[in-house]
Amino acid sequence: MRLAFASTLLFLSGAMAPALAQGSDVGAGKRIAQETCATCHAVTADPDAKSPNPKAPRFLDVAKMPSTTELSLKVFLQSSHRDMPNFILSPEELDPVVGYILALKKK
Repeated sequence: MRLAFASTLLFLSGAMAPALAQGSDVGAGKRIAQETCATCHAVTADPDAKSPNPKAPRFLDVAKMPSTTELSLKVFLQSSHRDMPNFILSPEELDPVVGYILALKKK
């Protein structure tokens, strides 16, 4: 019981986020981001890239926010937002995109 509780706390705190970034298909996540998100966001690791939509944060900046974790990204990407198109990533798309964004933390 304690192990399950501790595991849940680690997951919610984002401590498992680096494991997701390593275990998911980061290349597929980058490809999906380029196809789905790049019309508004700068999705690459290029520190000089600018988002096509000035109001859309660069993925590199999102990745480096202290609040960015696997859980926060999944919640954000599955919620409607006033300034974003209302689209839904499938579970097969969501995990690689989240893994890609988390991998940008290291850039």
